[in-house]
Order: sequence, then structure tokens, then C-alpha cells
Amino acid sequence: MKNRSMTAQSVRAVGRRGPAGIMALVAVASLAAAAPAVAAKQPRQVAEAVAQRVAGEPIMAIVSIKSQQVTFYDADGWILRAPVSTGTTGRETPAGVFAVIEKDREHRSTMYDDAWMPHMQRITWNGIALHGGPLPGYAASHGCVRMPFGFAENLFDKTYIGMRVIISPHDTVPTEFSHPSLFVPKPEAIAAVPGRADKLSIEAEEATRVADEAKKAAATAAKEAASLPAALRKLEQQKARADAELAFADKTLANARNDQARAKAEELKQKAAAKAADAATQLEAARAAAQPKRDAVAATKEAAKAAAARKTEAVKVATDAKLAGEPVSVYISRATQKLYVRRNTHKPAPDGGGEVFDTSIEVPVTIRNPEQPIGTHIFTAMAKTGTGLRWSVVTIENGDEARNALDRIAIPQDVWDRIGPTALPRSSIIISDEPLSSETNYRTEFVAVLSNEPQGGFITRKPTAPAMIASDDGWDNGFGFFYQRDPYVQQVNPRRRSQYQYYQPAQPFQRGFW
Repeated sequence: MKNRSMTAQSVRAVGRRGPAGIMALVAVASLAAAAPAVAAKQPRQVAEAVAQRVAGEPIMAIVSIKSQQVTFYDADGWILRAPVSTGTTGRETPAGVFAVIEKDREHRSTMYDDAWMPHMQRITWNGIALHGGPLPGYAASHGCVRMPFGFAENLFDKTYIGMRVIISPHDTVPTEFSHPSLFVPKPEAIAAVPGRADKLSIEAEEATRVADEAKKAAATAAKEAASLPAALRKLEQQKARADAELAFADKTLANARNDQARAKAEELKQKAAAKAADAATQLEAARAAAQPKRDAVAATKEAAKAAAARKTEAVKVATDAKLAGEPVSVYISRATQKLYVRRNTHKPAPDGGGEVFDTSIEVPVTIRNPEQPIGTHIFTAMAKTGTGLRWSVVTIENGDEARNALDRIAIPQDVWDRIGPTALPRSSIIISDEPLSSETNYRTEFVAVLSNEPQGGFITRKPTAPAMIASDDGWDNGFGFFYQRDPYVQQVNPRRRSQYQYYQPAQPFQRGFW
């Protein structure tokens, strides 16, 4: 009551001072009301943190848009933490699942007037990245995740291509998790990987050599047979002319009026008959010689086809054997009812920038109650244990509880048998309502964005250009496939559910040895 009395007295006092006093009071009140908003925009103190223990290799980074903070985790917990500045209104950093796909220590933006983005770690090819930059204390970027300059520099050499980056709309942390559906590797299978990969690599190289020789033999036979039609046509024309000359001689002989004319016509007929017989003999001999060449073309073509099939199978098996020594990532989409598998081949992309990811497994998957949301959960193998792997889960969209989400999925056993026994730490299984983003291509790990969160900084950028890569023998006589990304359709409203195209392979992937 005392405060109200004092306020009333102040108002009456200002009133006695007239309009000028009233205006002054309004100004003071306005400043007082604006003070909290101004304070909220003031840059906060940069507070980085380092775990007080020996840090291992980072396995994942989690960016919290809500707290404007990034945290890096190794097998035993968090190791590095720092404030960040994500995308501002209209250019929001997309929430979703990403991975580091390219690193550039001294990057200059091609999108924003050659802007300096030091220690850039790209997570999409259309321009979303983690990099050093100014931190005003609130979301202020064009969609990237700015980190403190020194933090970004110290972090740069610790990360690697393929490291998981999770951008969450809220605060979340990895939680220890176990479930029967998660990979349980077999030590003997893992131990056998190097020897098996070497053996199958040699077999694939031999199959490739045989296929190349068969292909050359088929090409040589085809080249030799290519001249047959023209040669046979020439002999057929010669025989036709000889037959015509013989018919003319017969006609001349029949029309002879005297002995001298008949004798001359008889001589002409004998010559024409000999010429016709010779032409017929040459034609029959050529036809007889042509048939084995035709048979050789057919035989070498079939042999080349069979050798190519054996090469394809040998390459497939050798590639799988070699990839078994890499962490595996699985993505299961409720939207597409499909399961996708990716592993980094560590082969430089043939068109420059980043590395090539193997995308050879894509199969249908059954999800119970597919009309019900399942959420977005990232299960990660953090480390080896005495019985297999220690797993964690990060949930960034809780459509269903993580354990229930796994329970709802019937994972093809043949796929699990193919990749589970050799699963390593850093392997992951992602379950999501979302389809893969159209930014997912042969140079990325999985890219998926939450469609019910703002994505302005993602959709306003120029999309990745469609890519075409030659198959099989297209480059380095190795791993390759034909891939063309579907066209990108921009979203109408960045704050509404996503309306752009999602990842769809243009045609089945073809694989080559790498």
C-alpha cells in the first residue's frame, strides 16, 4: 500500500508540473519496460568448459538451440562445451540429424560475400556448418552454428569426417540404453575382418582382371566380325553379276542365227559359267568362314557377361568385407517405411569435396502402427564391453518413447546378420518419423531435419546441385555408382511443416570395387 501511495503522489506531482512532467514520466516508464528486453539481447559472458579428465575421441556433438550451447561427447561423457550462436528468426538453424562431411581450416563463404568462417566443419552441402564466429549472446547467424573462435580452433583437429552432429530444439543428453534389437558384435567376426577383406580383395582383383580380358576378347571378336556383312555383300553382288552374265550368254546362244554366232555365244557362255561358279564358290567359302566368327562373337559376349557378373559379386563381397571394418550407420524412416545403411569408404569424392559414403543397402522395413508418431531417436554405440557394445540414446523429438520405438520395428534379420556381427563403437541406429532430406547424397552421412521445427536457414540456401557419378569403371577402377538427386523444391513457409522433396535414389545403386 505504501508503494501505491508513493506512486500516486508521484503522478499527482508530475501532473502539477503540466504536460512536460507527464511526458517525462512516460519516457521513464517506457525505458523501464524496455530494460528487460534490452538486457535479454545483451551478449552473455562466453563460458567454455573442458571436462577434468583425459578426453577420448569425440563421438558426437549436440547443439541445443534452446540453450545456445554445443557439447561434445566421447565414450565416457561430455568433454567440451561452449556457447554458440545459431540462426536468427527467418534463417533458423534446422533441428535434426547430421554429420561432419567436410572440414576447411580457412573457409571463405561463397554465399555471403567471401565472409570468413574459420575452422569450418560442414554438415550439409547447401551451406550449414559449424565454424568460429562472433557470439553476441543470442541466435544471430544465417543458419550456421557459430562457436567461439578459440574453441573452434582447438576442436578442429579432434573431429573427423562422419562424426555425428545432432541439432536439438531443446536440451538433451546421451542416456545409457540397452535393447535386444541393438547390434551385438562377435569378437571372432571382428578379428577375421582384416584377413577376410584382404583375401576377398585379391579375389575381386582377379575377377576384375578376368572380366577386363573377357571384355577385350569380346570387343576383338566383334571388331573382326564387323567387316563380315560388307564382305559378304560384295561377294553376293559379284555372284549376282556373274549369274546375270551367264543368263545373258544363254540368251545370246539361243538367239544365234548361224554357226559362227553360235560358236561365239558358246564361248561367251563358258566364260560366264566359270565366272559364276567361281563367284558361288567364293561366296560359300566366305559364308562358311563367317559362321565361326559369328559364333565367337556370341560366345565371347556371353563369357564377358558371365565374367562381369562374377566380378560384380566378388566386388560386392569384397566391399562388404572391407566396410565391415568401419562403424555402420542405420536410418529407419517411418515416413518411407525403409531402412538405409551407410558407411564411410574414406575415398575422396571424384568431383571434389568430402568423401564418398557407401549406400548399398536400402530395404523395406515393417513398423507396427505406422500411422502413429515414433519420434526421432539416435542410438549410438559408445564403447566396447565384455559382452558387446555399450549404447546410449539421444531423443530430439519424443513421438514415442525410445524403447517403444525400437519395439515397434521389425528389422530384417538378413540385414542385421550382414552388419551386426562386426559392428564397432561409433556405430549408430537412427529411428525417425522423418524421411531423409534431399540434401542426403553420396557425399553425406544421413541428413534428416525435423519438419515441425523452423528451418529458415536451411531452405533459403541454394540446394546442392544434382550429382551424377559414373558406375563401375567410372573412376579409380573402384567404388562408384550412378546417382542423381531428385529436384529440390523450396518450402513456402519456413515455420510450417516441410514441403520440399526428400531423398529418393533415381535408380538402384550399382557398386564397384574400391
